[in-house]
Amino acid sequence: MRARSAGRVRGVGVLLVLLSLVAAFGGYLVFSVWVPSDMERRQDYLAAGPCLGPAEAEAGEDCVLTVAFVVEGTRNSKRGKGSSYTATLSSSVWNGTVAFGDPDPVLERLVPGDRVTGTVWRGQVMTVGKGELRQDTADAPRDEPQFAVGVGTFLELLAALGLWFGAVRIARPLDVAPLTWRPLGKVMLIVTGVASGVVSLVAVWTGVPFWVVPGVLVAIVGVTAWQLHLHYRQPGVVPGE
Repeated sequence: MRARSAGRVRGVGVLLVLLSLVAAFGGYLVFSVWVPSDMERRQDYLAAGPCLGPAEAEAGEDCVLTVAFVVEGTRNSKRGKGSSYTATLSSSVWNGTVAFGDPDPVLERLVPGDRVTGTVWRGQVMTVGKGELRQDTADAPRDEPQFAVGVGTFLELLAALGLWFGAVRIARPLDVAPLTWRPLGKVMLIVTGVASGVVSLVAVWTGVPFWVVPGVLVAIVGVTAWQLHLHYRQPGVVPGE
């Protein structure tokens, strides 16, 4: 029975190690593809000069075209996760629907028939303006790599936790406490997820450099893991209490 139990625990350990490798690869893709791609796209957008006319844009030149649009309709619906902020625009060079992250300052003021000014880059509308007001669309490149870095760091931390828990199960299957789902696993997963979300959003809102995010998250998760590990290794402390 002990051999069978040990084999089952080792099997779970192997599965955790494999899942940690998947998470680690996901984090690698974030840092090697997602973050550089977003940063390069924003740099290209900022470096693009104005188009001399529609013909230049249609020829594939990397330039920003200013277009006079007519508003055909808008949707300004705030319903939690079902929120939708869009405007349908038409012109002689571009027709379609553009999305926004929020309704202000321009979208909430638009009504069908309004004439607005938009900028088009690489076939997508980047900004919409009415009078002195301008609003970026959801397609406009943003200088907010902190969120993507937070996602990548979360995946790498998840991989480290999975490798830690898995390796212990493989090495000593009959003595894994306190590295079980309760108490350590559940708490560490919650702390890692919440910290990643909060730190990333705060970094975006405050403009903290993206390279600060991984250091802060590793410190939070590392200190939490160490304190919990010490606590449950104390004599008389029962895992799960």
